Amino acid sequence: MSDGITLADIEQAAERIGDRVRRTPCLRSRFIREPLRAGKTMLKLECLQVTGAFKARGANNAILQLSDEERSRGVITASGGNHGIAVAYAAHASGCPAVIYLPESSPMDKAERAQGWGAEVVTEGQVWDDAERAALVRAERDGLTYIHPFADRAVIAGQGTIAREMLKQSPDIDVIVAGIGGGGLIAGVATAAKAMKPGIKVIGVEPVGAPTLAQSVKAGELVTLDKIETGANTLAPKRSAQINLDIIADKVDEIVLVTDEEMRDAARWLWFEMSQGVELAGAAALAAIRTGKVSAPEDQVIAAIVNGNGTAGIG
Repeated sequence: MSDGITLADIEQAAERIGDRVRRTPCLRSRFIREPLRAGKTMLKLECLQVTGAFKARGANNAILQLSDEERSRGVITASGGNHGIAVAYAAHASGCPAVIYLPESSPMDKAERAQGWGAEVVTEGQVWDDAERAALVRAERDGLTYIHPFADRAVIAGQGTIAREMLKQSPDIDVIVAGIGGGGLIAGVATAAKAMKPGIKVIGVEPVGAPTLAQSVKAGELVTLDKIETGANTLAPKRSAQINLDIIADKVDEIVLVTDEEMRDAARWLWFEMSQGVELAGAAALAAIRTGKVSAPEDQVIAAIVNGNGTAGIG
């Protein structure tokens, strides 16, 4: 089951958000001192996206489909950081008020960047799940439209525009690797990629300390983690949602786990080899390739989605 999300939805999303997002480069890992693997590897640099993360795609697709009345009342979300910034940006571009709830684990600069786009920012709870509960109460009280960071059809379709863009840039891609938080990115990417190129493999990457969807897929049902033990806070909800689990179970070939140190090593590689500064979570896909947890024959092209700009990952 894919809850009716189709390539047509993703094509429409791409047209809808065309004036709001950047067509980010998908570069071969050439001219470097420390090669990634013997085969061909590409990097989709969503860290160069507006607001520094792919989340601008889904947030804009969702807000652009609201009615004038809904936009006038305002939108609200809960986020580990990047989705909140994206909603603030999309709301600013649409001329509507925005309220962003962040957990205490979210880096200080995430709040500042959301505020920079004119949003009201509220800090609530230790992890994203705590912030979401508070945001939903506020949404109901104030009549605001809640823009879910991953369990929203419009958000998923918006994120799927990444895979559509990648395969138009480089039709020879054989494997796409993407980090998993709640599962919105990989659900959209897998939907688009499998529709455009049925033989392609899509592999997800989660932190060892937050294997939310790896455990859910294995159990065949949604699993709620007892605790989160990773510094990659944007990849760390305790629980996903049924729409994401259904798509991932159907379309994602494998989920692998990486440690915080492996992500940090990959972030350092991106800084020294590609001059790209990313947060810890932004290097998850690359970490899976560098450690050999994701592999393919030498003649196949693996593409990693690099997301979440910043320098926290290299510290």
